[in-house]
Amino acid sequence: MTEPESKHDKPLAGWRVLVPRGGPWGDGVAASLRAQGAVPVVAPLINFGPTNDQEALDRALEQLAAGEFDWLTITSATTVDVLFAHRAVVPKKTRIAAVGETTAAALQAVGYEVALVPEKDNSAEGMAAQLIALEPEPRRILTLRSEIAKPVLTKSLIKAGHDVDSVVAYRTVGVPVTDRIRRDVDSGRINAILITSGSVAQQVREQFPEIPDETLIAAIGPRTAKDARKAGLPIQVVADKQTVDALIEAVSHFTLPHAADEFAP
Repeated sequence: MTEPESKHDKPLAGWRVLVPRGGPWGDGVAASLRAQGAVPVVAPLINFGPTNDQEALDRALEQLAAGEFDWLTITSATTVDVLFAHRAVVPKKTRIAAVGETTAAALQAVGYEVALVPEKDNSAEGMAAQLIALEPEPRRILTLRSEIAKPVLTKSLIKAGHDVDSVVAYRTVGVPVTDRIRRDVDSGRINAILITSGSVAQQVREQFPEIPDETLIAAIGPRTAKDARKAGLPIQVVADKQTVDALIEAVSHFTLPHAADEFAP
């Protein structure tokens, strides 16, 4: 194989890329990066804390397992972590709607089937519009959300005549990185940082206040890029779609800022 072909096959050869979430989703992203030649550095920046109303969540998951809901809506990969942690059972008759491809991939990674992903607008508004168009008759819907999420989806579905149970599934909490990773970011040894949500953006801003200018900061879609800029991050790369593949593809078009071997292992 000639060298140009090799570079084409491994466009991220030599890159060290920070993956800001762990679990099955983080493992999947790491595998995709390795396939492109990059060295993934998995450093979970956010995790979920238990909801302040565990009783309400337990009751909702029991009703879900009993088949009392027609639809379950999932608006973040973190909610998938909660479902997985609780070993939540979703009957075949209950269909799952995921807000975007990233959330859908997280659901599929732990064994849940996804029936609906918004075709254009990967947001609560986009999901509500598509679900309302698909279901003209009233349905029983469970919306699981974070403590800080605005109940946009719930309000839209109720307004359209659906019977909605809105339950807080988790609180988002920051996870401090190790000193080694902080040093690697500060020194520029990490060549790119993936921003996959507004919560991740906030943690990147707080935990890495002095990111070198040459470090590529890449957002998983226009909405996340907007949230990240609002948090004070200089986003240089925005994936055109809210998928991990699109994000990695966008980063692969850039040239490695400096040789990785400039730094001590």
